[in-house]
Amino acid sequence: MNKKLRNAGIVALLLLWMALTAFLWFSPPKALSVAERRPLQQMPEFSLENLVNGSFMGKFEEYTLDQFPLRDGFRRLKSIFSYNVLQQQDNNGIYVQDGYGGKLEYPLNSVSVSYAQKRFSHIYETYLKDTDSKIYLCVVPDKGYYLAEDNGYPAMDYEKLFADMSAGMPWAQPVDVTQTLEITDYYRTDTHWRQEKLVKVAQRLCDAMGVTPPKEADFTQTLVTQDFYGVYYGQAALPMESEPLYIMESQLLSACRVYNHETGKYGHIYDMEKLAGLDPYDVYLSGPQALLTIENPNATTEKELIVFRDSFGSALTPLLVQGYQRVTLVDTRYIHPTLLSQQLTFDGQDVLFLYSTLILNNSASLK
Repeated sequence: MNKKLRNAGIVALLLLWMALTAFLWFSPPKALSVAERRPLQQMPEFSLENLVNGSFMGKFEEYTLDQFPLRDGFRRLKSIFSYNVLQQQDNNGIYVQDGYGGKLEYPLNSVSVSYAQKRFSHIYETYLKDTDSKIYLCVVPDKGYYLAEDNGYPAMDYEKLFADMSAGMPWAQPVDVTQTLEITDYYRTDTHWRQEKLVKVAQRLCDAMGVTPPKEADFTQTLVTQDFYGVYYGQAALPMESEPLYIMESQLLSACRVYNHETGKYGHIYDMEKLAGLDPYDVYLSGPQALLTIENPNATTEKELIVFRDSFGSALTPLLVQGYQRVTLVDTRYIHPTLLSQQLTFDGQDVLFLYSTLILNNSASLK
């Protein structure tokens, strides 16, 4: 009887292996992983040279892993097992606390912070030093600032990061927004903060820069999707509920035009087509863009603002527009600072360096 059961088990495993192999070979390969927000490895091109040098087998292994049947389901089962059975604190560097996904960002990378300072100082020395621009620095805390240490997770030395950035940029006035934020101002499944929670942050910045701050009553909170899943949802591969994503609309913002210096075309503050893409957060100013200028035809001032920023600036900057005739956003992850003179004239605008602790602690992407 035991022999029959063993043989039946072997046959079942063989049939399962054959079924999975057939599925892998004959099913059309998927191009993208929506959960992980990345392209999946495709079948590598076969040649004698690729076979001999080993590159074919390396890429084929990646292909089989990426295209494995029911891959997302197996990833979730592995994560649940690691969390609930093995009692691991994180999965793929992502932890979940009180329903909020966070990234283990530890320790403080002083070399990275120093590199960011040098990149910003280069911009200052090249374009701003001999102007009468008023320059400001705002470091945006990531969720770990509010979530990690208090719940027993390793956390970087945030206070040292804030102090080092201020000391390394003495020509910029620091604006502290840590006390205007709390964990509920961030998405549970994503890195970013929620635009509908940021009026108080915009008020803090506008007060510091000496322009009229926005009011909650200025905006209408509009739901654009009920089913937003952020980047941590895919990376953690854990059961997490979707959440709503809102935009803050107003007559002033509806009248604004957004000029994309790369494409030479105008668009709007909110790009609704991005809601159907891999990252609905890109609805704010069309997501990652090298150089944008928001034109405010209803401005009551001729003041201009230049924001050197990362992706956190996409949601916040529209809330700063009412105080300026023009607001230009520069993302030096996608444009080298030496090219800015071809697009911009620096002649006394307000200038805001707005960067998250995540970027500053991993600043290699800054050009």
